[in-house]
Amino acid sequence: MDYPDFEIIIVSDTHIDKDFKGARVKIISTVPLNPGQKRDMAIDQAKGEVLAFIDDDVYPHKDWLKNALVNFSDTEVAAVGGPAITPEEDSFLQRASGLVYSSILAGGNYAYRFIPKARRQVDDYPSCNFLVRKEIFQETGGFSTNFWPGEDTKLCLDITKKLKKKIIYDPRVLVYHHRRPLFLPHLKQVCAYALHRGYFVKRFPETSLRFTYFIPTLFLVSICLGSFISSIFAPLKFVYFAVLVLYLLSVLISSSFFGLRMIFPLAIGIILTHLVYGFYFLKGLMSPKLEEEI
Repeated sequence: MDYPDFEIIIVSDTHIDKDFKGARVKIISTVPLNPGQKRDMAIDQAKGEVLAFIDDDVYPHKDWLKNALVNFSDTEVAAVGGPAITPEEDSFLQRASGLVYSSILAGGNYAYRFIPKARRQVDDYPSCNFLVRKEIFQETGGFSTNFWPGEDTKLCLDITKKLKKKIIYDPRVLVYHHRRPLFLPHLKQVCAYALHRGYFVKRFPETSLRFTYFIPTLFLVSICLGSFISSIFAPLKFVYFAVLVLYLLSVLISSSFFGLRMIFPLAIGIILTHLVYGFYFLKGLMSPKLEEEI
């Protein structure tokens, strides 16, 4: 890490059998807790003015801290995030998962979270690459939630809505995020994202009640309704299948830009991501409570 003064705090509910003697590393052992609870616990041990959060399947670019801290020269900036890109050493199916997330058909307006895009102000950002002023974090009460994933959505809302402070996305604040490979591990992660985002439409509508999050569900419902309606009204069958063919062609064309070897895994990954996200978003939307709140 190309930065002169930082400390590392690892919060783990499993034994870490590694000697960090001589390094600036502190290990906190816990019972099994979710990431938000662990991070809240670590803050009491942190000495710095800025807290930098990173996940256990993520590692930073050497200029991560140096590039992030430039943004804090603006006193209105409370937090900074950046892209979590897929490292080249990931397996073929891991890299395919990363391409699904960063593709325009699956990542959409949020592809900047997975590949570097233009600097911008945001109001919701993942905690796998998130830096925040310690005083701001303490003023909001920290993550202070059992949600996971989604603990970062609550914190970002507290920063932007309650405190009226800025969160900046800077493409130079770069980390590398090992992906869950296609298909099942990737889709399990999509299930969790979609379930919480659907529930957050009711719980945190300020940043979750957005049309883009509804698109996969509308797609899923359209497929089901279209199949039923076209079976009753024969003239609509051609229109229904024509739309499906256009969708499949757009997925294949989009996937072809990443090489012949990647076309079919990526295309299938995008389609399954749409369907799974659509179903679990609807499930979250219809849920009176999630397990974390029961």
